[in-house]
Amino acid sequence: MILSVHAITKSFDGKDILRDASFHVEKNEKVAIVGINGAGKTTLVKLIIGELTPDDGDVTFSKDVTWGYLAQDQNIDSENTIYDELKEAKKEAIELEENIRRAEEDMKHLEGDELSALLNRYTVMNEEFQRISGYAWRSEVTGVLKGLGFIEEEFGKKISTLSGGQKTRVCLGKLLLTSPDLIILDEPTNHLDMTSIRWLENYLLNYKGAVLIVSHDRYFLDKIADKVVEVENTRVFSYTGNYSAYAVKKEQRRQTEIAAYLKQQAEIKHQEEVIAKLKSFNREKSIKRAESREKMLDKIEVLDKPAELNDAMKITLRPNMESGVDVLTLEDVSKSFGNEKLFSGLCMDIKKGEHVAIIGDNGTGKTTLLKIINGAEPMDSGRITLGVKVHIGYYDQEHHVLHDEKTLFEEISDAYPSLNNTEIRNTLAAFLFTGEDVFKRIGDLSGGEKGRVSLAKLMLSDANFLILDEPTNHLDITSKEILESAIRGYEGTVLYVSHDRYFINRTATRILDLTGGQLVNYIGNYDYYLEHVDERMERLFGKRNVTDAGTIGAAVYKYENMEGPVPKKDDSPSGADDWKARKQEQARKRKAEAALKKCEDEIEALEARNSEIDALLSDPSIGTDLAKLRSLSDEQNEINEKLSALYDEWEELSSDA
Repeated sequence: MILSVHAITKSFDGKDILRDASFHVEKNEKVAIVGINGAGKTTLVKLIIGELTPDDGDVTFSKDVTWGYLAQDQNIDSENTIYDELKEAKKEAIELEENIRRAEEDMKHLEGDELSALLNRYTVMNEEFQRISGYAWRSEVTGVLKGLGFIEEEFGKKISTLSGGQKTRVCLGKLLLTSPDLIILDEPTNHLDMTSIRWLENYLLNYKGAVLIVSHDRYFLDKIADKVVEVENTRVFSYTGNYSAYAVKKEQRRQTEIAAYLKQQAEIKHQEEVIAKLKSFNREKSIKRAESREKMLDKIEVLDKPAELNDAMKITLRPNMESGVDVLTLEDVSKSFGNEKLFSGLCMDIKKGEHVAIIGDNGTGKTTLLKIINGAEPMDSGRITLGVKVHIGYYDQEHHVLHDEKTLFEEISDAYPSLNNTEIRNTLAAFLFTGEDVFKRIGDLSGGEKGRVSLAKLMLSDANFLILDEPTNHLDITSKEILESAIRGYEGTVLYVSHDRYFINRTATRILDLTGGQLVNYIGNYDYYLEHVDERMERLFGKRNVTDAGTIGAAVYKYENMEGPVPKKDDSPSGADDWKARKQEQARKRKAEAALKKCEDEIEALEARNSEIDALLSDPSIGTDLAKLRSLSDEQNEINEKLSALYDEWEELSSDA
């Protein structure tokens, strides 16, 4: 074990963020931290790295363990070049190499004992140089830079001139090259394109150290993680396996917790009913029994109610009007910015009901293409044709459709004045905005919250052709899954740009790879794309790396016939046995209920007779009749014996009914 998080508790302003949270990281283990936005993932990481102090519990690193941390955003400001900045991570190897070269030069001018001593030191330095793989430091730096998406022409750029995303990539590269025992990464894929993410996956998989990752990238976590730590409702749960295994095990745990909670609640309710019934008999013995049960009930450790799934965001995206079969056609579309050509001769057509994902490296022009289709950016040449009755609904990364000065309620009501108060609130609730949330200002929302409001407006529109630019950006995993479900069930047409491979895999029926200035067509989801991309690139471009490939003409884009999925046979056994078992259980319950009713009727009758005897025994006219008194007293004793037995029978039957 190289890291132990034990019984951590942390509160802010009296509100628990983490409570009794524990997990550990073993040597070489790849651990993912997941949870909805605001669950406490960042707080947990800050406690681990020492930026925050826990209210209770402790964080312990094993002796001599080295670790490095990469935050989501970096604000480094340096006059170093990109290459020189990464070289600093190899400072030990570089200095040792310089000392070795200096020693080699000095040996030319020494002799005797001085030469002998230098030779010994030279041998030690060479052994250390080999141990730290010093001979490979140049190739390591270059390999990491290229892997993270920097081309050689950019190696000489100064850090101070880079964008925030580029700075984060530089810091990530520098951290990887330092090779600590534990790498802690917060959303490392945010500023990477798909090629760089795949490179990072392979790098981390082969990394001879442990990795702790906070990420919403489920495809990435499926590839990397062998343990998932979930932060949920102040608690921490650990699951072995990757993200898919975690999702299955979490649902199993949830179902177990729900079943245990419901069973206990049913038992508590039953006991309360039994106690009330026993008290209603109003006899000393039945009241004592009731009090005994109350004491037992007070000792029960009541289970917390399992958290409700955040699945209120059940989006129904259904077009109000059907479009024609031909939704969109692009013919020979070209676009350049100055001397930089993004693409030329693009051809594409989309049919009604298709869900098409456009993928490609950063800078290839994916977002620009969406803007051209939506009319927000002019094309240099070509023709775009929308089909009959096609109405576009556009979702952009910057959420330009929102107004920062308005509240959520005003944003919806102003855009759709025909909606009443209840309809607006129901719409916002579907996107997880409830209660007073609807009166928050748009300008005060997080990026993910703005994304949900934009999606809400899109849902209410008359669009039947959705164009989405990075729709999962800033959404937590729960929101992504709900959006996936909505897109999968959408009966209209969808065209979107995304780097979220899990989302693409779940929602795309076709993929267009914008590469080499052209669109390459794949009839299938992301897994299908991965299976065929190398073969397709080699066939089309004659090479697998297509970054410098020339245009290949509209012939690249073509449809390929592909049979739909074969329905699985229903392997479930016949329901006859289940039906028979249900009928038997129903019959048993009816019999138990009838026996309980009969028992209660007998108790009621005997209680009533007991009350009559009490009244008679109090009658002065009977007080002088000893024979009558003896008879009534014997009858009451007999009734009490029967009641005692009936109380036992009733308690047993009430537990079974």
